Amino acid sequence: MVQLGTPLHLNAIRAAHDRIRPHIHRTPVLTSSRLNETSGASLFFKCENFQKIGAFKARGATNAVFVLDDASAKRGVVTHSSGNHGTALARAAKLRKIPARIVMPKNSAQVKVRAVEGYGANIVFCEATQEAREAACAALMADTGATLIHPFENEDVMAGQGTAAIELLEDAEVDLVMCPIGGGGLLCGTAVAAKSK
Repeated sequence: MVQLGTPLHLNAIRAAHDRIRPHIHRTPVLTSSRLNETSGASLFFKCENFQKIGAFKARGATNAVFVLDDASAKRGVVTHSSGNHGTALARAAKLRKIPARIVMPKNSAQVKVRAVEGYGANIVFCEATQEAREAACAALMADTGATLIHPFENEDVMAGQGTAAIELLEDAEVDLVMCPIGGGGLLCGTAVAAKSK
């Protein structure tokens, strides 16, 4: 487990990769001759759309769940998500056979709700505001003792997300790594992995 406030480092990402390897796909790195021609560069795409649950979120959630000590894991995990992180956490909790409680906004897409339900998680609906999400998570944590696995402000999640960059850098020689950003967990893990390698 990466201690809060400790800078993320390559060894934590490598340990995460070892931990989650049995539970994720090693996704392919693909190329496109048309995009190479258009851009004037050789482009490599790490295809996390082929990952479990269809997103890189499976990496971070799986690492965060499997790094928990047994006593914490037994109390379960909780998060807030309108989709992919909630699904990834529900899947990881099912793999470890622990309870998962996912706070979702009332206006979440039904396909995302069904995906979370499909992994057996308990969904708590809330208003579609950040304050409502956080309040619902806090109440669940107080009631159950569950561990919060934040979608991106969690060093174990960041370490898990960084495993995608480790694989990319093993499979392709690159001069520049570009990464999408939402909350920043994937970007943090990617930046640490790329800079360290």
